[in-house]
Amino acid sequence: MKLIDCDQTGLLDLVEDLYAASKDNQTFLHTRFGLNGDALEPYKTVITRWLWPDIDKNQNTSVAKAKKAISDYTKAIGKPADIAELSVFYCEQAAGFCYDVGLQDENYFSAWVRMFEQALKGIAVLPQPQQKPLWKRLDAVREMSHHFGYGLGDELDGLLAQY
Repeated sequence: MKLIDCDQTGLLDLVEDLYAASKDNQTFLHTRFGLNGDALEPYKTVITRWLWPDIDKNQNTSVAKAKKAISDYTKAIGKPADIAELSVFYCEQAAGFCYDVGLQDENYFSAWVRMFEQALKGIAVLPQPQQKPLWKRLDAVREMSHHFGYGLGDELDGLLAQY
């Protein structure tokens, strides 16, 4: 069967089957059609899970899975202000976890720097009134980054100065 050959009922059945197939598809469709109260909540939950895991439960981190949440949101609806919000939230979670447990992981830090720059780029294209609170939150992340090694604070200082 080809998609072009589907009638309205066939397309609705396909969407229903996709919805039933996975939780990720459900989240995507809820976001796309505005069915969530807070469209960002499921994506923030994923980011938190993978950047600030429960170490008492022996959970691990995964920057790839945290970044995938932002990518998934972008595919679902992709509002620039929300992408900037998720990017800033990612940086806050990374900073908080590192501070909370004293994490010293160069790969984790590298991913954090890349997301910090992505957040800066995302904020820069927003209207001025939306920028200020996000800049302020990123500046707090930058300040916190000076508690860690690997030149992280200096890198974030340099990136923030560019924007």
